[in-house]
Amino acid sequence: METVRYEIGDMVFAAEDILNDGGMPGIEDEEGLIAAAGTRGVIVHYGVAEMDESREIYLVQFENGPDGSLGHPVGCLPEELTQDVAVDA
Repeated sequence: METVRYEIGDMVFAAEDILNDGGMPGIEDEEGLIAAAGTRGVIVHYGVAEMDESREIYLVQFENGPDGSLGHPVGCLPEELTQDVAVDA
């Protein structure tokens, strides 16, 4: 991997709604919402996509409750993440 945009421990926000692609435990709907746009998370690992090693993948644990608890790690593409502070619409 040539460029690492985010490092382990970096705080990020979902740049768009993150939807289940069918592989997320605990999300029953095939296209169920994992993290709404603007949800805060933390990078816990990174690597490359198995099918295309030129694509970066970041494992992110998003906050999933009012107490700030973190959910299961979710694989995200770089364009699905931002470090810009979420602004209420």
